[in-house]
Formats: sequence, C-alpha cells, structure tokens
Amino acid sequence: MKPHQDAVGREFLDFHRGKPSYEIVERDDGYVEPTPGVKSYFSEYRNWPPDERAAIGYARGHVLDIGCGAGRHSLYLQKRGLRILPIDVSPLAVKVCRLRGLRSSRVMSITRIPPTLGPFDTLLMLGHNFGLFGSFERARWLLRKFRGITTDRARIIAQTVDPYDTQNPWHLRYHRRNRRRGRMPGQIRLRVRYQGYATPWFDYLFVSKSEMKRILAGSGWKVKRFIDFKGPVYVAIIEKE
Repeated sequence: MKPHQDAVGREFLDFHRGKPSYEIVERDDGYVEPTPGVKSYFSEYRNWPPDERAAIGYARGHVLDIGCGAGRHSLYLQKRGLRILPIDVSPLAVKVCRLRGLRSSRVMSITRIPPTLGPFDTLLMLGHNFGLFGSFERARWLLRKFRGITTDRARIIAQTVDPYDTQNPWHLRYHRRNRRRGRMPGQIRLRVRYQGYATPWFDYLFVSKSEMKRILAGSGWKVKRFIDFKGPVYVAIIEKE
C-alpha cells in the first residue's frame, strides 16, 4: 500500500498521538457515510458491543487476528496470555499496533497468509471482518486455504452485518443494483477516506445467516453457533467439519 492510500492507518496514528481524527466510507454508487468514530478502534473490553464481548471468549490457542486495525482485540487476548499474531494491509495500522505493545504485528493481506505462519487454532475476524472475504467466490477460495493453515480443532470467529436488516432507500437501491450486475446484494465496493488520503477501492461482503451457510457449504467449515443481540450485526462461531 502506498503512503497516500493508507487512510485508515493515518487516522489511527493521528488518534494515537492525540490528534482529532475521523473516518469517511465512500461507496461506488456515490453514497458517503461517516463511521461512528475512530475511538471505537481503541476501545477497552468493557466498552465493546455485547456480541464482541461474548465472541472473544471463544478464542483459544494460537490466534491469527485478520484485519487487526488498531489492535484492540489482539491486545485483550495478549493480556489473557494467548499467542497472537495480528495482521493488516495498512502499514501505519501495524505501526500503531506495535506502539501499543503488539510486537508481533505484520503487514499482510488476507490473501497472502503463508502456511509457515501457522498452524492456528483461531482465526479472528471481528470488526465486521467477515467482509474481507469480498465475494462468494473469494470466500470459498480463502476458506479452503484456511484449512491448510489451521489445526484440526480450529475455529473462525467472524462478525458481519445482515444487509437486509435496513429500510435505508440507498441501501435497498444498491441491493437491486448488485443483483442486476450478478453480485451478492451485500457485496459492497468502497474506499475509506481521511483528510487527503484514500484507500484503493475494494470489495467488502455483508451477508445474512442463510447466505453465510451457503458460502460455507462444502468448504470443510460449518457454523457452530450465532451470537447476536439487537440490530443487524452478528457473530458466527465457525468450526472445521
């Protein structure tokens, strides 16, 4: 990632240094929305949403934190004594993780995880990071790859958003647009902006529970349980078949 593309990492670094920061998400249909705030990426366990607090208890053994952001989940697990490897595509996000005490953090894409890093007992994809699968086809490919870097007792802890739990006309229109283009309704093309920085455009996948099960079918992984509370956000505990 080039320096001018590291919008997410730059906002993290500014916040870590005590500077005002924010995050804007831009979708490829022109829809623009601010996120709840950078502060949430640095929040302590007691301030996490209930589904995340419940889900993190399923982490065990050697943990790979995929899309670690500012490292809040990894820091919590490290304090619990788990062996943790946080990865992110953002060099500045990884720098922030190291500044916060996660010395093992690495700059790495979800598609470039070598088998030599494992085997892992837990793949952590909180922060809505089931979305990093990007599409139905890439999810299937990555799930097969994940089997090769994990132990027999491995589990994936993945958070996502049910895209159909909305009345927003912009989102509903986007679902229809995706269907016409042969994409999953919750497959979003977006980029993140901060000041003069902007990430490259990338696909991020939101799915319903039934869609997640369809993606997992025949992949060697299955949903053990769902954790959800109010609203469209939920976590899946996924284990090897």
